[in-house]
Amino acid sequence: MPEVGKKVPSLSGITGDGSALKLASLKGQWVVMYFYPKDSTPGCTNEAKDFRDMYPAFRQRNAQVIGVSRDSPKSHANFAAKQELPFRLVSDADETWCQAFDVIHEKVLYGKRHLGIVRSTFLIDPDGKLAQEWRGVKVPGHAQIVLDTIPGK
Repeated sequence: MPEVGKKVPSLSGITGDGSALKLASLKGQWVVMYFYPKDSTPGCTNEAKDFRDMYPAFRQRNAQVIGVSRDSPKSHANFAAKQELPFRLVSDADETWCQAFDVIHEKVLYGKRHLGIVRSTFLIDPDGKLAQEWRGVKVPGHAQIVLDTIPGK
């Protein structure tokens, strides 16, 4: 798991449009990488909409936004189309990204225990180092907090 101030792992994955995304290819820009449990669920939809609505402000600060979950590329494509998301969603079906950032933990839902993604966001600086992390994220206001953390123009 990367620590703040250290280089993040060089990961690659398939996005909702079927293309490959290499994290290293985004060097030179800020990267907001948010992990979420599942496409088209209420909290995840609200989070995606918040990042969508603020996407122009992120781009003004030379930042890319990437969503990551264990959903399939097809699920991502449908979710992105329905919510008009301007950023890429990475399919992490094999949990490589999730394990690299230690976001899969035991959760309890309706009294049943299961392993799931803990909503988390990581801010990577233009040099590829972890600048900030937020774990156990509550959706309301979170996208604004992340935006405010990125140096503005």
